Amino acid sequence: MFDFSKISELQIPKIDLSNIEWPRFDLSRIRWSQIPKLRIGDSVAKLPIVQGGMGVGISLSGLSSAVANEGGIGVIAANSIGMLDRDYYAKHRDANVVALRKEIRKAKEKTSGIIGVNIMVAVNDFHALLMVAIEEKVDMVFLGAGLPIKGIPVEELRSARVKVLPIVSSARAAGLIFRSWVKRYQDIPDGVVVEGPKAGGHLGFKEDQIDNPDFALERILPDVVAEIKTYEDKFNRAIPVIAAGGVFTGADIYNFFKLGASGVQMGTRFVATHECDADIRFKEAYISCKEGDIEIIKSPVGMPGRAIRNKFLMDISAGKKMDHKCAWRCLKSCEIKTAPYCISLALDNARRGDLEKGFAFAGSNAFRVDKIISVKDLLQELQKQYLCAEEKGAGRLRREYEKALEKLVSLKEEYLIGVSSLKDEYEMGIEKGIATLREEYLRSMDKISSLKNKYLKALDNANFLKKELIELFEQYSLFKRLNTEEI
Repeated sequence: MFDFSKISELQIPKIDLSNIEWPRFDLSRIRWSQIPKLRIGDSVAKLPIVQGGMGVGISLSGLSSAVANEGGIGVIAANSIGMLDRDYYAKHRDANVVALRKEIRKAKEKTSGIIGVNIMVAVNDFHALLMVAIEEKVDMVFLGAGLPIKGIPVEELRSARVKVLPIVSSARAAGLIFRSWVKRYQDIPDGVVVEGPKAGGHLGFKEDQIDNPDFALERILPDVVAEIKTYEDKFNRAIPVIAAGGVFTGADIYNFFKLGASGVQMGTRFVATHECDADIRFKEAYISCKEGDIEIIKSPVGMPGRAIRNKFLMDISAGKKMDHKCAWRCLKSCEIKTAPYCISLALDNARRGDLEKGFAFAGSNAFRVDKIISVKDLLQELQKQYLCAEEKGAGRLRREYEKALEKLVSLKEEYLIGVSSLKDEYEMGIEKGIATLREEYLRSMDKISSLKNKYLKALDNANFLKKELIELFEQYSLFKRLNTEEI
């Protein structure tokens, strides 16, 4: 029989929170010492900043080497680079090959830093320019204005240790390039530049997409990062995504890093530097322009572009056709017979400072440029702005953390009150439960006793019936024997 007298000895479980140490971190001791580096394959840039390739002749050996010397990635623009040669119209496409090779070598003489080349896929001498970059063993090539899928000399690129970074404007384009590379070359590019609609020059967007928030860099960047992540996992390689188009301050860099970028590409900021290869009058066009002067134009090659409005563009908009001579059909999509001007010639004129016969491409933030500074000063300014933004972000995090701690203390007090109340209810519940159990036990014992009595009574009946059955059996045996004797 269960001894209910021992119920009082049962112990109710207790939880003691008084000794728990609630975590508290001193974020003020963290030192935000430097901006992250940018790793592209085995190339590591001290600064995660790529100087955008700007043609015609805006970013050559002068600008690219200056950026590379300060720890960034300097980029030479190959588009119509042969126009630097006075005999361009006689040499045609050969002038581009010669000029690109010359600028790459000049840049390498000035720096041991990272030098890249920007090549437009859409130009007719794309493969010739790409081979020059391979032969000169530049660190990397940035391939835009088209999809670098067919006829890419991947083996030659790998042998020369030249990294490849396509420039895209959507996750769809990035996925198409990577899938095609896997199928054709059993390889993938080394990184991706995703350029938003705030960039200068030709844009990879339709006119109605340029101001549409759904196509803003902040919206498309995470999609590209997610798309590329699948290939990182599959090939077990880090594939940096570089944000471009509208990046102006160090705070912008910090914000794009939070969205998944590993680096940024900037063009507009580098125009107003002493080292930029353009004429001073080209740079002054940036400094003197206002926000309303920056407009979207329709390029002769059929793409929208962003430029600084001037008399040349206003004349074109009014229907005026400029006299021009085509050296050769450098762009596949250019309809030179109906084009109002030669865009390569217009850009080269502007590069030389003759803005009456040309215009300046520029990013949406060009109006914010107010002075010409050195590349070194610019990069230092961007680093300080980045670190300031990072510290502000840490400050916000600290405030959120301290609020969370306050909430934790409040929850602790509520918990202790709840445990105390629960204990009282638990003890009352145990007492009620024991009483109920005792009653059920006693009822069960009564039932067992009743069943025992019924069993004993049934056993007595069985013994009585057994006795009667034996007597009947004996009588039957006697009766059978007597009948047998008579017969």
